[in-house]
Amino acid sequence: MYPPARKDFVSLTVSERDPRSYNNGKQWRRQSCWRKWKQLSRLQRCLILFLLALLLFCGIVAYPSLVGHWRGLSDRAVNDWVKGPDHDRKPIVPAVIPEPQKQNGPVLPPPPPQKKAFPKRGPPALQNRLQKKGNVSDSQVEESQVAVKSGEAGEGEKPLVSWRGAMIEADQAPELHPSVQEKEPEGEKGDVEPADTRDSTPLQPDLDSVKRLEAVKEAFRHAWKGYKEFAWGHDELKPVSKSYSEWFGLGLTLIDSLDTMWIMDLKEEFEEARAWVATQLTFNKNVDVNLFESTIRILGGLLSTYHLTGDALFLDKAKDIGSRLMPAFNTPSKIPYSDVNIGKGTAHPPRWTSDSTVAEVTSIQLEFRELSRLTQEPRYRDAADTVIKLVHTLEGKQDGLVPMFINTNSGQFTHLGVYTLGARADSYYEYLLKQWIQGGKKEKELLEDYLQAMEGVKKNLLRKSSPSGLTFVGELSHGHFSPKMDHLVCFLPGTLALGAHNGLPSEHMELAKQLMETCYQMYTQMETGLSPEIVHFNMQGGEARDVEVKLADRHNLLRPETVESLFYLYRFTGDRKYRDWGWEIFQNFNKYTRVPSGGYTSISNVRDPDYPSPRDKMESFFLGETLKYLFLLFWDDPKLLSLDEFIFNTEAHPLPIWLPAQ
Repeated sequence: MYPPARKDFVSLTVSERDPRSYNNGKQWRRQSCWRKWKQLSRLQRCLILFLLALLLFCGIVAYPSLVGHWRGLSDRAVNDWVKGPDHDRKPIVPAVIPEPQKQNGPVLPPPPPQKKAFPKRGPPALQNRLQKKGNVSDSQVEESQVAVKSGEAGEGEKPLVSWRGAMIEADQAPELHPSVQEKEPEGEKGDVEPADTRDSTPLQPDLDSVKRLEAVKEAFRHAWKGYKEFAWGHDELKPVSKSYSEWFGLGLTLIDSLDTMWIMDLKEEFEEARAWVATQLTFNKNVDVNLFESTIRILGGLLSTYHLTGDALFLDKAKDIGSRLMPAFNTPSKIPYSDVNIGKGTAHPPRWTSDSTVAEVTSIQLEFRELSRLTQEPRYRDAADTVIKLVHTLEGKQDGLVPMFINTNSGQFTHLGVYTLGARADSYYEYLLKQWIQGGKKEKELLEDYLQAMEGVKKNLLRKSSPSGLTFVGELSHGHFSPKMDHLVCFLPGTLALGAHNGLPSEHMELAKQLMETCYQMYTQMETGLSPEIVHFNMQGGEARDVEVKLADRHNLLRPETVESLFYLYRFTGDRKYRDWGWEIFQNFNKYTRVPSGGYTSISNVRDPDYPSPRDKMESFFLGETLKYLFLLFWDDPKLLSLDEFIFNTEAHPLPIWLPAQ
């Protein structure tokens, strides 16, 4: 039998359907998407939902910042308050400040009653201490009105700039306290070296000085308001984000500001801060602190406040922190480690090296020497003096200039051949002179090292810029000169002037004046009128300006070195231009760094007045140094913290010059 024949075709039956039943519609697509969604695993569905929720959250968070930034751009376009059509910086129009009403009363209050008597030692009183009646609260200050020339802005309106969600006042004019201080000297003299009457002749009164003093005090109140509200008891304020940052967790800004508040007669603020020190400040913490920074800011601040107030609370705290820092000196060479755990009593170098920086180990002597003098415990001074004596004998210097690093094991300089007066070496030279003055000008080795170093600066590091011929201090690296100058180097004009005032060659004063002009130009040649952290000077012809700034160096940290030197130059010369320069700098701090909610912020770009890019950090030295030196710059009587009686440490904390018997 044969199998059935194979069919060579396929039968397909197509039924006719109603055209209206075609399913490529929205309903069919929704059913299809839903089937695909159901086919996904539970994990896949959860992941997709999470990503969608995250995108929604990010959009909600970013929306206010974007709106604020767009509004700021619009405001700038409308008001055009910084740049003209040719994009050149317009001259700064100073605020119109109403004349304060006079009121009798001294500025500096008498010291509060001493809480605890300290045997054998009493703090030196401020000679010719000034007092003032009353104090102004923040609320009173906020109610005072200041007339401001606002350029193209509408009448009665201040243009605003949006800084990462915070509206920053574009042209910030200071609010003023309406009182004026009358000076009433007291006849009492403290336990310090008597002032040389030849150097304490009253300076020519400045009619603007009272208004400028009040403006600086208002700036301090504004900064303190932000710290008190958003960072109380913490190390540093982050004013734009209205938060804080910690370094050591010891209230650095508060301690750094104590003597500033006392000098400015800010009684309420000082008493609040003192109460925190008495009840909250403890050094019994398991925390690593930097020996140098904690010495100049905390130990120096406490010692200075003790001398100004006579309150033994601050001396007790100074003894506590001083003793906890001593383990740093337990090294094979007696060159101290950089870090100390003040709770455990242990010390160590940084994790990446066994070196310490020369500036750090040689810029703690003023404070430890004074602590020994007050406590009659020689161990503090012995440890600090051992470092200086060792550095005095070391090889590796070039014409008195020292390298930047020193090894804690061998006690020898490392990284030889690199010499600078900037970071890691600057305050070594400052403290050579200041220790010599502090000790009554007896320690000849200190003076010899200082004079030799200044000759080394003139021989190796001084140059002239082009086209203006500004004198500047560069750096030397293995015989190669670099025209790089840190803003930190601007301490040098003040130090040179201080040396000349104490009998050193008069050419030091001439060099101080030249360098002061250079430091001022580092500000005025920038579009914001604020100096960058580092500049490079032009030395070749044909350049339009003397100063060039690399992109990474354009930040300003509210540093004090230039206004510090302006203070010294004005005290010793009486030349009012130094006050005017300081006032310009202060106005630009107000214009570009002030945050309306309280505080001042460092900025990232001094070349961009439209958007200087706030870094959201107010360093403690802005209150401890910058505003203090500005206040003293505008103070008429040189007997307030006379430079014949007090020496300022590198954090602007005044310590007494010793009598010969000390």
